Amino acid sequence: MSMSRSGSRVGVWLIGARGSVATTVVAGCAAVSAGLHPPTGMVTETPPFAASGLPPLPSLVFGGHDTVACPLPKRAEELAAGGVLPPGLPAAVASERAAADREIRPGGPLPGDTRDADSLITAFAADIQDFVRRLGLTRAVVVNVASTEPTPTDQALPPSTLYAAAALRAGCPYINFTPSTGLHHPALARLTAESGLPHAGRDGKTGQTLLRAALAPMFTQRALAVRAWSGTNLLGGGDGAALADPAAAAKNAGKERVLTDTLATPPEGEVHIDDVPALGDWKTAWDHVAFDGFLGTRMILQTIWQGCGSALAAPLVLDLARLTTRAHERGLSGPLGELGFCFKDPVGEGPAGLAEQYAELVRFGERLRGGGAGAGSGSGEVGLCGADAGEDGAGLGGGSGEVGLRGGSGEGCVGSGGGIDDVGLAGGGAGEER
Repeated sequence: MSMSRSGSRVGVWLIGARGSVATTVVAGCAAVSAGLHPPTGMVTETPPFAASGLPPLPSLVFGGHDTVACPLPKRAEELAAGGVLPPGLPAAVASERAAADREIRPGGPLPGDTRDADSLITAFAADIQDFVRRLGLTRAVVVNVASTEPTPTDQALPPSTLYAAAALRAGCPYINFTPSTGLHHPALARLTAESGLPHAGRDGKTGQTLLRAALAPMFTQRALAVRAWSGTNLLGGGDGAALADPAAAAKNAGKERVLTDTLATPPEGEVHIDDVPALGDWKTAWDHVAFDGFLGTRMILQTIWQGCGSALAAPLVLDLARLTTRAHERGLSGPLGELGFCFKDPVGEGPAGLAEQYAELVRFGERLRGGGAGAGSGSGEVGLCGADAGEDGAGLGGGSGEVGLRGGSGEGCVGSGGGIDDVGLAGGGAGEER
């Protein structure tokens, strides 16, 4: 595999690594890197980001967690048969698919798994650290592209939050491309703040909400009163089943947020999601907008969006991985609100209209220009330490139910300037290195 300008390689650790989106990400990155296809849909491959210092596509190395056993190469063949990937592409990038599949580790929790949350987080973090160490990667970013999980109904940490905590323990920036809880769980609030790591999310904006973010400002700017805005989605595959579940309320909340944030008055209407397995990876979205014009004249706008979910998501995932990795290299931390262009329910502060979000994203690309890392972090370095000797830290189950980075006093843990391979996370007693 080709190297970046500095000869370094960057890891992209995918949660849901054998799913449709992850498979399209891996195959697509290999195809574009080899010059087999243009980088259509990749904002980071456009001129405004040419000097942002982003890691080149050939420098990206993939791995991840998943709970399914279907090999990534087999999944790629299924996607090609369904028209998601171009005919012949799986064979053309066979070595890249196989290499990524070798780096996929079992996720969880699986049925019958008796490990507690802290043990699972520790195991997941160890997998990520091992990936970085064995392959000699400069750094890695964790991206959640797994199927949407139901809204939590008890105190147990949902899987997406376990993976998010593992990312922070491993010293990696985190991106939540799904509407699942991830870092939004209150148990991770202190850990997220103390980690000093950049993070972004949530719920990638790829279809209906992308269109809404472009159209809603039009009504506001033209002083047209929107009375009602309703939508219906027909989805296939696993996403259709997951998102049609009423428990997956976060998906609809993200779709409706753009209207609430953009229009003067939140309109009537809801978004409905129907599961249509026969559609596979394809989706159709209808929007019906009722609005008033001059002298109260009532008018209607209707739109139809038909697209391939994985093909819409994959270039955005690559964009986010590159931007967040560069932000980490530049020493940025906390929520990356400038990436709101990419999400339905973005973290941090920022505009809701698509044009304003794009302008902010371009400014962010300009901010990423320059030499090495910014203050507080060296290239490939993280500064995460556990509690002082004798302290219990903020371990799971102690201290307001928060999850923490635990380690001994100084041993097995590093301060600012330590190498990523030297981080001691979730350690037991003093001097224990994990």
